[in-house]
Formats: sequence, structure tokens, C-alpha cells
Amino acid sequence: MNTKMLTPIFALIFLALTLNLASALVVDANYITVYPGEQGNVKINVENNFNYDIEDVYISLDLGNIPFTAIGSSEKKLDDLNEDDDDSATFMLKVSTDAIPKDYDIPYTVRYANSDTDEIGNRSGIFGIRVSAKTEIDFSAEKENAIVGSQGKISLKIINKGLGEIKFISVQIFPQGYKLLSSDKVYIGNIASDDSDFASFDVVFESLIPTLSARVTYKDFDNNDKSEMINLPVEVYTREQALSLGLIQQSRTGLYIGSTIVILIIWYIIRKVRKARKKNKQRGGN
Repeated sequence: MNTKMLTPIFALIFLALTLNLASALVVDANYITVYPGEQGNVKINVENNFNYDIEDVYISLDLGNIPFTAIGSSEKKLDDLNEDDDDSATFMLKVSTDAIPKDYDIPYTVRYANSDTDEIGNRSGIFGIRVSAKTEIDFSAEKENAIVGSQGKISLKIINKGLGEIKFISVQIFPQGYKLLSSDKVYIGNIASDDSDFASFDVVFESLIPTLSARVTYKDFDNNDKSEMINLPVEVYTREQALSLGLIQQSRTGLYIGSTIVILIIWYIIRKVRKARKKNKQRGGN
């Protein structure tokens, strides 16, 4: 075939494809974010870009395999659409309480009839909805060997009570009533839903009423930067209180040392006495 003849053929094919794409039903939906157990409105707009009018236009949603239910009908009828005309329908969707937070695809189908030929057509596709997770974090202070004047440990427990993961968590501590022996910053990483983790710091307790004061920074499920200041009281004891409560045991080192010295003295006295008696017997025998 003559190469000069290919150019107009390709041009005609390209024009046909362009016209076919231009002559179509355009469907758009607003992107919304909802939470488990809640509901939201999705507006779907249909634009008639065919070169003919259409009628009996219906939009239906397929919610069979996803954790959504339609409040009312999952199918809506639109007005008849002339060429280059558009109309929209709004669906109220409720999210299941146990829906996993993530992005979901909602399948839809638009059915219509050609006003001139009564030929039935349809357009299928998907639109996206995000099920997000509300951040719900709890904190508690924990300690080890919490005795004034002693080296111990203070820890911030972070509990993720929300449905979504919290990420890139770091903790910076601001000492109040104790001297910090380790770094003032700890990186934790991620904490999954219904899980917890600790940020621990080595300290020397200097007060009976210290405060675990810390800044916690993280990203929520939607990757938004979050920061929280935490101030939690920490219960610390004197050595006498710790002994009376059985938190520590009385040191017996002095007793052991004293007992050892007494035993050595007694042994030394006995040995000297025996030697003296032995010498006296030897003198009496002579």
C-alpha cells in the first residue's frame, strides 16, 4: 500500500475515535469521607454528551459486597436529558459499624434509552469513598523503682483505642521532679488499632510529686500531623514508705557483715583459749 494513502486513513481512524469518546455519557461523583456507623451524601452527576437525546435515565448502585447500605433506594431516576444536558441524583449511604477504614470503590450503572430509536444503553463504572478512622488515644504513666533518691524508670503508655492505625509516633519528655539519665526523645513508630506501646526513660527521682510531662507527635489515619501535650502525675515513695509497703526489702548486708565479724572474733578467741590450755598442759607435764 502506498504510504501516502496511510496518512488520511489514520486521520479518519483518529477522528472516529475522537468523536466516539466525545459522544459519551459522562458520570461524576463527589468524593466524600465518612466514619464507621455514620452516613454521608454522595451526589452523582450525569451529562449527556451523545449527539442525541436520552430518556428513562436511571442510576443504580451495587452495594452487595461492600459495607454500605443506602438510606432509601439504591436506584434513582433522572430527568430526560437532551443533548449536552445534565442532571444529578443524591444517595445517602450509611457505613457499617464494623467497616475497616480504607478507600472503597462503589460500582454504579446508568441505564438510558435513545429518544429517537428507543435503543437501550448503559454505562457502568465506579467512584470512590473513603472510610476514615477517628483518632482515639489514651495515655497512662508507669514507673519502676519509684523511690526518692533512687534510679528508676518512668514510662508513657500509649493506647490506640481507635479503629485506624496511628503512625510515626515520637515522644519528647520534659522532666519535672526527676533527673533524666537517658535521651529526652523516643521514637515508637506505628501502633495498630487496639494495641499499645511504651516510651521509657531512665531517671533519678528527686520529688515525691513528679509529673510525666511529654509531647506526643504522630500522623493519624488520614496522614494529618497531630501533636498532644500530656501531663500525668506519678506516685513516688520515700524509702521508708517503700519498705512498709513491701515494694523493696530491707538490706541485710550490714547484718551479714556484722555476723561474719562476730564469728571470726569468736573463732579467734576459741583458738587462743585452746592454745593457752595446750601450753598449760605441756608445762604441767614437765
